[in-house]
Amino acid sequence: MARRRAQEEEDDDDDAEESVERVFEGREVPRWREQVTARALAVSALLGTMFSVIVMKLNLTTGIIPSLNVSAGLLGFFLLTSWTKLLAKAGFTGVMPFTRQENTVVQTCVVACSGIAFSGGFGSYMFAMSETISEQSGETWDPHNIKNPGLGWMIGFLFIVSFLGLFSVVPLRKIMIIDYKLIYPSGTATAHLINSFHTPQGAKLAKRQVKTLGKFFAGSFAWGFFQWFYTAGEGCGFMSFPTLGLEAYRQKFFFDFSATYVGVGMICPYLVNASVLLGGVVSWGIMWPLIEQKKGDWYPADLKPSSLRGIVGYRVRGMMSEPTLPISDGGGESLPAAEETFDDRRRTELFLKDQIPNTLALSAYLVIAVVSIATVPHIFHQLRWYHVAASYVIAPVLAFCNAYGCGLTDWSLATTYGKLAIFTVGAWAAASDPHGSGSGGIIAGLAACGVMIGIVSTASDLTQDFKTGYMTLASPRSMFVSQVIGTAMGCVVAPSVFWLFYNAFRDIGLPGSEYPSPNALVYRNMAILGVQGLGSLPRHCLDLCIAFFTAAIAINLARDLAGARAAAYIPLPMAMAIPFYLGPYFGIDMCIGSLVRLVWDRLDPVRAKAFAPPVASGLICGDGIWTVPQSVLALAGVKPPICMKFLSRTANAKVDAFLHS
Repeated sequence: MARRRAQEEEDDDDDAEESVERVFEGREVPRWREQVTARALAVSALLGTMFSVIVMKLNLTTGIIPSLNVSAGLLGFFLLTSWTKLLAKAGFTGVMPFTRQENTVVQTCVVACSGIAFSGGFGSYMFAMSETISEQSGETWDPHNIKNPGLGWMIGFLFIVSFLGLFSVVPLRKIMIIDYKLIYPSGTATAHLINSFHTPQGAKLAKRQVKTLGKFFAGSFAWGFFQWFYTAGEGCGFMSFPTLGLEAYRQKFFFDFSATYVGVGMICPYLVNASVLLGGVVSWGIMWPLIEQKKGDWYPADLKPSSLRGIVGYRVRGMMSEPTLPISDGGGESLPAAEETFDDRRRTELFLKDQIPNTLALSAYLVIAVVSIATVPHIFHQLRWYHVAASYVIAPVLAFCNAYGCGLTDWSLATTYGKLAIFTVGAWAAASDPHGSGSGGIIAGLAACGVMIGIVSTASDLTQDFKTGYMTLASPRSMFVSQVIGTAMGCVVAPSVFWLFYNAFRDIGLPGSEYPSPNALVYRNMAILGVQGLGSLPRHCLDLCIAFFTAAIAINLARDLAGARAAAYIPLPMAMAIPFYLGPYFGIDMCIGSLVRLVWDRLDPVRAKAFAPPVASGLICGDGIWTVPQSVLALAGVKPPICMKFLSRTANAKVDAFLHS
């Protein structure tokens, strides 16, 4: 019966999708000011903070960030529906009805807020400036190339650079959405979800989805709490469980019981998860053991384990040429072009109604750029005003390219443009050093990376939300205003969350710690390479880098030339690169999530399609939110009571003999 009910609900949704706007034809579209309500902003602040914690945890562990658009839309619907019902039951009159436009505002604001936790560089370029990461890179200590985290300067920097991208892309909104009819898969998928929620059938399904999400949220949170009791020392707990044996554990092949990455695996396409695991096998199963045998020949045997001139140099170069991989939540499918329908005409009419003046956008861009050019060099004295000015001249073109590419593929290449800034500005700053020492080029390159990512990333996010608003009849003005408010929230929330992590977990950024922040070392080493040149690399490192770069090009070319069926079996080089530094353990977690989803799809495809995303979101959210009380306990000096650690039989015999002696 449950399966039949789910099938009927899906059939109803399919019928409605034939002409969504005819279902809503009798409902008045609220003015843009009525879409951006106080209750929507209050819910956005709550969800934005929660999602920022989740993104921060992912940033500081692996750097794989799944799309949270669907989760934001779903939870926003649940909270605001509950809000309006509670007020109605309490006898309040004149409560505004909850509309799909208001739901879209919440989703936009939440994603804008949590997006700063990623584009702010807390797990990449910003933390790469710190002394903690500098010590691991093996470079000569230089105070001019170090800037440790500080809550004040981080908030100020983000406020300066995070809004330019919004104004740079506003004049292009009609071209992207209406003229080019770009898909923006995540934005389209989220719009379909929100539209379905606000039909009678969709509301029933959404209620059941939220209930499912809540169950798995509670279970994931409780599991994180349970695991905490066994982590009283280094290498203790379930995350150090040698599930595949001790020798495999030493090569990072194990299941670490992470609810987060099991959930991520359920959301990610199967090919992404398989590619991650394949990359782990190629690197930690084959390459690194072979290169370690060359110690003393290819690189000195007495280097620090974290030195760039040793095996870490090979691992980092394996990742460097690969852009960050944003993971779609299943909405990344191309939609065929079609003739203009009633829905298209209705949506275009509303989208063009509340215009944002281009003169306002351009004027705001120039004003913010001037302020930024004057203030950023005071935050990073290694960066000159003309470095910032050059970045702002180039940034609008790159923002357009990124927004256009995101509209086609759902992939944001913001970090790729940031890496270009590292090399160009870092080398420029080092070459123009009046003392001839290149001092400060590392910080200059990393700061320029932050400027570029801040612009390019927010530009693609806004156009993605414009697409969602276009399909839900939300006003472009309400989309823009909610994006601005969400970005402002993120500029405060994201640094505050990072500051909590930074003070609660003193070993952040250290290899083997709970939060190793691997991408920070990658970015630091890229900045060093930009300043010092290729001569600092260990023997054959550049040869391997070129070989893998060429192989990545060849694999991507093969994917493009192969048919859709064959391409589904060709691995993704970007996904393969991620475990080269971290190890394959999280790929095992993700593949377990894939296995769960695969079996569910086979047994009950209708329910799997409807409930797999809420289950995955619950697992991710519960485990992510557990880090908040975990941080509070760490700050309060409360330590877990038990250490669960695993020893070989020989080591255990020695321990027993020592204890009895």
